[in-house]
Amino acid sequence: MSTEHQKYSTDNQAEAIRRYAEARGYSIVKTYADEGKSGLSLKGRGALEKLLQDIQRGSANFSAVLVYDVSRWGRFQDPDEAAAIELLCKKAGIAVHYCAEQFENDGSIGSSIIKTVKRAMAGEYSRELSVKVFAGQANLIRLGFRQGGPAGFGMRRVLVDHNGMRKGELAPGEHKSITTDRVVLVAGPEPEVRTVREVYHLFLEERRSEREIAGILNRRGIVTDLGRPWTRGTVHQLLINEKYIGNNVWARTSFKLKQARRENPPQDWVRSDGVFDAIIDPSDFARVQALIAARSERLSNDEMLQRLTEVLRTQGSLSGLIIDEVECCPSSSAYRSRFGSLLRAYTLVGFSPAHDYRYLEVNRELRRMHPAVVAEVIKGICLAGGRVSQDEKTDLLRVNVEFTASLVVVRCRQMPSGTTRWKVILDQALKPDLTIIVRMDRENKVAKDYYLLPRLDMGEAVLMLCEHNGLSLDAYRFQSLAMLYEMAERFLLRRAA
Repeated sequence: MSTEHQKYSTDNQAEAIRRYAEARGYSIVKTYADEGKSGLSLKGRGALEKLLQDIQRGSANFSAVLVYDVSRWGRFQDPDEAAAIELLCKKAGIAVHYCAEQFENDGSIGSSIIKTVKRAMAGEYSRELSVKVFAGQANLIRLGFRQGGPAGFGMRRVLVDHNGMRKGELAPGEHKSITTDRVVLVAGPEPEVRTVREVYHLFLEERRSEREIAGILNRRGIVTDLGRPWTRGTVHQLLINEKYIGNNVWARTSFKLKQARRENPPQDWVRSDGVFDAIIDPSDFARVQALIAARSERLSNDEMLQRLTEVLRTQGSLSGLIIDEVECCPSSSAYRSRFGSLLRAYTLVGFSPAHDYRYLEVNRELRRMHPAVVAEVIKGICLAGGRVSQDEKTDLLRVNVEFTASLVVVRCRQMPSGTTRWKVILDQALKPDLTIIVRMDRENKVAKDYYLLPRLDMGEAVLMLCEHNGLSLDAYRFQSLAMLYEMAERFLLRRAA
């Protein structure tokens, strides 16, 4: 369970399991409980990992595992992961019972179908919740409210009520407890504000480097907001953070559904400008960014990569913070600007991060492919005798002044189990009458097939397509777009006498 205020509290589950055990003649000999843990992945769930270890090692002194319901194994994004856990139990001769489900886990066709559906529903619940939570947080950011994280040096978090009235300052580690309350950033104590302004003055007017500024602050006994000495990297972060000019910027990185953490391109950041108390003049901030960018402008691509290679050789790894700490190396933001992303720069110097970020390159390639696919669809409609107009801003197509269509090219994801998935985000803002889905093949090189989904049948914002998805979705699946062109086709009819 991840929160206490729900039906899935461990106490409620334990009581239901106890009643089930008594009714079936079982004696409970051991309990495995992950309290306050997310079920999105196996990682971090010590009790479940211990259960599986006991079973695999043959040290389990029980003949059955009683689980509250199917979703308690986890709300995995790949439903096969939950199935694999149950299979592990069965191979060890240990039966699995679901105490709160309305079916017997007896291996019948009916129970197998229900379990498959419920596993998929458990993962879909997390996906839907993720979309809703992200949308809600993005909306609060645009309204000027802070979404998590420390205030930083020179700033403080202040609690406000639903009317915007200030209620008090939040100390480090404190969080709001009332749902309708919000958090904003304000200028911190005057000594810290003066220090921030002095850092900008030293950098702008005296042309001191970040390392020199860090040395000045450390000699004075000034520490960071975390109580640590200043470094080149911490000074650099102070110089590039837009909160000091009152801007609220969020979603620089993503860690959705406990998947790989990734850096988002600036166009995907969520922001609201001028909503906090500014302690640095925006013109000074702009001058600082220009100076930082200019440090790498005189270097060629090869020279920048040579310096990054040297950092990799001496440090053994690369990250934004590692790069920012090195005096002779351009900043991490300079590498993002020059090469499009840190990942691209890493690839060019032969460094592979711990996480597999190749999907970012695939996504960029699919975005580049999108205009050509749209153009091909327009050509096909016109050749069929139809008429089509395209909105330049949204790419929404209007066919024969009768219906609208939106086109999405969807990356193929290969799961650890070897299965494939396609995540489709439907454009509910534009509300197209028809969504044309181009599913890519395993290599994400060519189209595998197409879905023509009418809006009337699509109530979800996000779809996770498998190889086969049942009649409710696969009825709209085609090997080509011939059906779309037939919908747009026009025939000349002889006028009646």
